[in-house]
Amino acid sequence: MQVESQILQWFNHFHQYPEVSWKEYETTNKLAEILDSLGISYRRFDDVTGLLAEIGEGSEVIAVRADIDALWQEVDGELRANHSCGHDANMSMVLGALLLLKDKKLNKRIRFIFQPAEEKGNGANSMIDRGALTDVTHLFGVHLRPIEELPFGKVSPAIHHGAALFVEGKIKGIDAHGARPHQGNNAIDVVMAIHQALKNMYFSPFESYSAKLTKIQAGGENANIIPGNATFSIDVRAASNSVLFQLKDQIDKDLNTIQQLFDIKIEWEFQDITPGAEVSKEAAAISKQAIMEVIGMENLAEEVITSGSDDFHFYTIRHPEVKAAMIGIGADLTPGLHHPNMTFNKDALIIGAKVIEKTLSNSAK
Repeated sequence: MQVESQILQWFNHFHQYPEVSWKEYETTNKLAEILDSLGISYRRFDDVTGLLAEIGEGSEVIAVRADIDALWQEVDGELRANHSCGHDANMSMVLGALLLLKDKKLNKRIRFIFQPAEEKGNGANSMIDRGALTDVTHLFGVHLRPIEELPFGKVSPAIHHGAALFVEGKIKGIDAHGARPHQGNNAIDVVMAIHQALKNMYFSPFESYSAKLTKIQAGGENANIIPGNATFSIDVRAASNSVLFQLKDQIDKDLNTIQQLFDIKIEWEFQDITPGAEVSKEAAAISKQAIMEVIGMENLAEEVITSGSDDFHFYTIRHPEVKAAMIGIGADLTPGLHHPNMTFNKDALIIGAKVIEKTLSNSAK
């Protein structure tokens, strides 16, 4: 089928030419080139990558979002951009849905949000600020799921992501000779105190949460120098937004206490706060019906609950009136999302495109 071969062709292109967050210049150009070839109107921006495309007529808008950025990681010994999170697949499925929809009579407008910088956690906000949700009543997203969540052929009507935030910090002290530790500050002692403080945070056992050091850099080539300076990162996650902000408050308190205890300066910044999912029952019901119509009730999966996060949920945090759900596509994806050698069954792209098309067309009736 021509549509199926076109989807695979688009995927192969995006997979071959990945670009990292906020630098998706050629990806945006390629999307514009595809839309031009299909005769679809779209809007680009002077200051950010990504674009908004639209078809149909009417005062109300149904929207679908595809993230377009890749990760920067080591792949077979080489540091490079890599689509190990499947955003190349997400773009291709949404474009496939557009291809299936573009000649249909629609009673509402359908907006296609090709969003940059999901991996930085703030690309959604850039699109919101540029009018992506103007007149939108329902919003859908799509994402491949790892095999432990969904096997190939199964599709979930909604993904319940957790909330996440990341801390970047610096310890600023004075180096000392290994024989004279009293003359400086040992940044490694401070890091260990931070590690223990994170382990000592307790909230309700009925809530899922975690906080852990993910980067520590201290010292140099000499074994006889006690490092006074260090940098660190903390990954913080929770199933709910309320617990995430409790964790944030406790980390603030602990870092303040530790710098007083060690009489050392600690600087820290909370970055890329990504809210947990606010899934609309109505939107999930629409995608559920579409899944059953396309691949049958036997392939309808339960809603996915995952500890991962996605900035898709900023759309509903900032616009709570919008009814939203992200569709999860089973693809036998292994070894896992963000693994440098991630792979999946490409036939899932066709299933995903058809489910998205049906979801959007049902919503636009």
